[in-house]
Amino acid sequence: MNNSNVKITAKEILSDNWYTLNKVTFEYKRKDGSWETQSREAYDRGNGATILLYNKETQSVILTRQFRLPTYLNGNEDGMLIETCAGLLDKDNPETAIKRETEEETGYKITDVKKVFEAYMSPGSVTEIVYFFVAEYSKEVRISDGGGHHEEQENIEVLEIPFNDALSMVINGEIKDGKTIMLLQYAQLNALVSKT
Repeated sequence: MNNSNVKITAKEILSDNWYTLNKVTFEYKRKDGSWETQSREAYDRGNGATILLYNKETQSVILTRQFRLPTYLNGNEDGMLIETCAGLLDKDNPETAIKRETEEETGYKITDVKKVFEAYMSPGSVTEIVYFFVAEYSKEVRISDGGGHHEEQENIEVLEIPFNDALSMVINGEIKDGKTIMLLQYAQLNALVSKT
């Protein structure tokens, strides 16, 4: 942290039940040179990674579907969300983490991944940076049914969807997950799934 216009004066843990919710009080120097005291809550759950698996030959992508409580609490009728495979880094580097998560969640064992960008997904309240990857898949690299870890209470359905259908699902609201929309649009802009 290297911003001379910010002085953190206090940090209080409000919750560390699942991850850590901090209340941070800080002084912020305004453009007119005056200082004001502000207080914000920041949720720290670590950083994450996500990946779009695509197949040029079949022009399809691998997505997942699982129950997401926060969406259920905010208008998602059944709480089910269609997403790209994703997970926390758990102290691994992003590439190692996304390969692990891909195998656990989708059953595909991939070796070559490409990082395409990274982004803060909810910078007003969550500290997390998400690292975005893409990788080609084929039926030959599927080693299990996936579904996630039972002990982590994951109950993940693996979906193989034609790429154009996935794009339509964004437009009609069936896909509402930000990271998934970003990676599908990246694939469209870069013609990843088009036959060449």
